[in-house]
Amino acid sequence: MTSVSTKPYLLRALYEWCTDSGYTPHLVVKVDQYCQVPQEHVRDGYITLNIGALATGKLSMENDWISFNARFNGASRNIAVPVSAVSAIYSRETQEGMQFETEEYVPGQDAEAEDMPNDPDDHPPAGGAGKAPWLKVVK
Repeated sequence: MTSVSTKPYLLRALYEWCTDSGYTPHLVVKVDQYCQVPQEHVRDGYITLNIGALATGKLSMENDWISFNARFNGASRNIAVPVSAVSAIYSRETQEGMQFETEEYVPGQDAEAEDMPNDPDDHPPAGGAGKAPWLKVVK
């Protein structure tokens, strides 16, 4: 039996803890060629992303990808990062959270997606086709 990573489950749990506590969740991502992020905000190979409900639209936290829409300098952007590139999630207000080891994303290694999503709407739902993602931000 293949071992399933606990990382995406821990990310979702800490995201939920932050939002339930009234805190603002932030992701720290080690940027590589598979990360779809605004390169002008990357510092020393990392970017910190506010994934709070007020900062994102269409947030999807799946087992292999995290994707959402956000505004940077007033311009709407589609953001997509492989879970393997996430190095931390924490609360902006308390700095509490968790750090993770990052791994290089290898396209085709996951069963749900063959390649990087171009738009959060294009990414297949968690659990396979026809099922809605279980974690959704509603405004």
